Amino acid sequence: MSATRARVVCLDTVMIDFALSVDVLPARGDDALSNKRLVTAGGGYNMMSAARRQGLEALYAGQLGRGRFADIARAVLEDEGIVVGVEPRGDQDLGVCVVLVEASGERTFITSPGAELTLSRQELAAIELRSSDVVYVSGYNVVYPELAATVTHWLSALPAEVVVAFDPGPRAADIDHGVMAHVLGRTDWLLCNAAEARHMSAQTQTARCATVLHERWGFDQVVVRDGARGCSVASDDGVWDAPGFVTEVVDTNGAGDVHNGVVIAELSLGASLEEATLRANAAAAIAIATFGPATCPGRDEVDRLLSDQPRRVTRRGA
Repeated sequence: MSATRARVVCLDTVMIDFALSVDVLPARGDDALSNKRLVTAGGGYNMMSAARRQGLEALYAGQLGRGRFADIARAVLEDEGIVVGVEPRGDQDLGVCVVLVEASGERTFITSPGAELTLSRQELAAIELRSSDVVYVSGYNVVYPELAATVTHWLSALPAEVVVAFDPGPRAADIDHGVMAHVLGRTDWLLCNAAEARHMSAQTQTARCATVLHERWGFDQVVVRDGARGCSVASDDGVWDAPGFVTEVVDTNGAGDVHNGVVIAELSLGASLEEATLRANAAAAIAIATFGPATCPGRDEVDRLLSDQPRRVTRRGA
């Protein structure tokens, strides 16, 4: 294991997104006309592309499989400068996710898994880690039993100096309790949204959720995203709220991934947690003003929004 440049190693499964913009979801058995569509890589690609656009190296530790969808994803990852760390095998194609985006910006998913669930222990074991790496794990890695055992086994063997960041995702309630406890026990950075934090902490107020989760599990830091309000953060340095930014809401698909990618990139590149969360809020605000799943801006655009709408975190009492 080497101690070279900072990098995020992503396990969050890459899939193909079929994104469709509709005014409202159709009633059961009905039809709706889409006014916009997009076919591209999604899932873990959203977070990795956000990290890359902030200047962080990224490696995808997942199985893409073989087929037309795998080819699309591989080309998109290569164009973004993301290294694919697992060789394709088998004859199964990559899974897909149909994303229905309403006029309000709310998104609804229908997922059809594929080759991403066939990742083996041997393939993960062959990934050469650096001591400076941040390993990013998603709830989608452990909600499926066929992948959960592989991922938890690998996490157990990781050296202590490798940081693990975990986002439980929208299906957190479906993850086996034992598996969830195993992953949380190896997590250093917990990154989640307010609904997930409420479920995991049995609290209602966002900052309180972050505080309880930090104290209960001993995470280095907890970042709880709370939509337009920004995010709440708990760490050994205290608890604070980082405010959101004024924006037009077009598509919230991938907004959490953008936020996670920017937080990971900024911390890996030496920023403070306060600065990282403010920049992540700004990047997510820019991203949701554009249709599509991987719309994180580059550093210059984030800088401009921070200049136009200056923000400061609000510290809370212990």
